[in-house]
Amino acid sequence: MPELTIRFDGSITFIWDDDLGPDLVEQSSDVRIERASHVEPNPDGTWSADLSPVGGPTLGPFGLRSRALDAEVAWLLKHGY
Repeated sequence: MPELTIRFDGSITFIWDDDLGPDLVEQSSDVRIERASHVEPNPDGTWSADLSPVGGPTLGPFGLRSRALDAEVAWLLKHGY
């Protein structure tokens, strides 16, 4: 289940989840969606999570894309996204 962060100014941030995101977007007239990272394959068949869009590191390599996605989400949550 996605974690929502409600800020003092009333804004809500969360890591996009197709089960949650569309409902929140439909209920708001002021929505901004921003990319926090890129999970991409490497030439050797492994995967990396590039968190540079939010000033973070590149994580990996991971043997499975799902592991890169898990690491991406863990890093984002740990750092307040």
